Amino acid sequence: MTFQESVKVCLTKYSDFSGRASRPEYWWYALFVILAGAAASVFSQKLSALFYLAVLLPSIAAATRRLHDTGRSGWWQLVGFVPVIGTLVLIVFLAQRGTSESLPVVNDFG
Repeated sequence: MTFQESVKVCLTKYSDFSGRASRPEYWWYALFVILAGAAASVFSQKLSALFYLAVLLPSIAAATRRLHDTGRSGWWQLVGFVPVIGTLVLIVFLAQRGTSESLPVVNDFG
């Protein structure tokens, strides 16, 4: 998946928490968020804050789909609130190879 395809897919699935996201899809999108946020901060801190607010929901949704691809619930994102170690654990989970397509997708809501 290319950079543009990844960004398009993640923004199209703005609030879609179901399904899976491949490693390239998630990490290309994460790179886009970092670069675009940095570029916006050059112009204005308010513009940067507005951008990050606008991509908050699709970022959470993309991470949830990525965790589903590793066989985990999207609720694992909450481990990121644990200082340092939680963030490192979350990065490891997001970077892991996805599970086989034959495995069921984790359902976060019952």
